[in-house]
Amino acid sequence: MTDTSTSEGTVMHGTYEISADPARIDAARVHHWLSTDTYWAMGRPREKQDRAIAGSLNFGAYATESGEMAAYARIVTDYATFAWLCDVYVDRPARGTGLGTALVAAVRDHLEPYGLRRILLATADAHGVYEKVGFTPLQNPDKWMALGQQ
Repeated sequence: MTDTSTSEGTVMHGTYEISADPARIDAARVHHWLSTDTYWAMGRPREKQDRAIAGSLNFGAYATESGEMAAYARIVTDYATFAWLCDVYVDRPARGTGLGTALVAAVRDHLEPYGLRRILLATADAHGVYEKVGFTPLQNPDKWMALGQQ
């Protein structure tokens, strides 16, 4: 399946439209997905999710016929040197269509003009999705540290 860009800055992937328009994000749906069906955000309170959405660059994928949101990704960035890709989720009925890969590719392509030095993410189970769009394991993971739960 070939993805195509539109003049409005959206990307088409089959019957889905990928967009960074914040007005299209269905925050209630995103919260439901993440707080009930992910290992990393299980039980996350709605207020916390809403703050995360408000402070991030958000992407959604939408069924072209119904407009219903089918996937989500959130990026925390300074738009100059660094970005963190997180909360990537594809609704169960849309899985297996390549939508997750297309969504992450759209994020990568959207961020490319900023010349970021690094885009990071963490995953326990979707390495193949991210490898398809160019992500690789850290070359020197011993140089990285974290504060908080791991």
